[in-house]
Amino acid sequence: MNFILALLQKEFSLELKRKSVIAGLGLYLVSMVFIIYFSFALRQNLITPLVWSALFWITILFVAINTVAKSFIGEKRGLEIYFYSIASPLMILFSKMIYNFVLCLILSLTGYFLFILLLNNPVNDHLTFLLTLLLTSLGFATSLTLLSGIASKANNSNILMAVLSFPVVISVLLVAIKVTKNCMDDLDPSVSYRPLLTLLAIDALVSAVSFILFPFTWKN
Repeated sequence: MNFILALLQKEFSLELKRKSVIAGLGLYLVSMVFIIYFSFALRQNLITPLVWSALFWITILFVAINTVAKSFIGEKRGLEIYFYSIASPLMILFSKMIYNFVLCLILSLTGYFLFILLLNNPVNDHLTFLLTLLLTSLGFATSLTLLSGIASKANNSNILMAVLSFPVVISVLLVAIKVTKNCMDDLDPSVSYRPLLTLLAIDALVSAVSFILFPFTWKN
């Protein structure tokens, strides 16, 4: 546990030192929302709840991919050997997942705030939608962290990360879109319980697979 806390502290301290990275992600998110806003500036009536949902989740998806991609791809060569000598692969993976989850959740909530500010808010069930954001951020963090570790071992890792990520996160995204529609239609929260449990099960399954496969990837 102490190793995990130390690794988490390392991740956050490095992020504070590399302020340009987090600033770049924030600028990327703000730029995407502003482009959407200016594209519909004169035709706000075209932003129906379904259009709003599609634009929101596309934005969050691309931001999450760019956020988590740097987990292992951004590490310096040779640093993995040092980590391998002081901590187990599972500790490293777990710390990366927690860090990426926190970062994805912060960016998702920021994106939601920007959409409310500039593009209105068709969501009626806010509590269920926030829970969906939480579980979706967890799903993105767990799945994309493993893919970042795999892609870092290959040439053209950024391209490989983009190619591998979509088939993996599509299941998480589809469930999130379904729950979002329920929240917009002002349905009873109990209607969304089953999809939310499905989303939680996907997160747990991806996490379990990641903990099984990552040690073999790390050794290579």
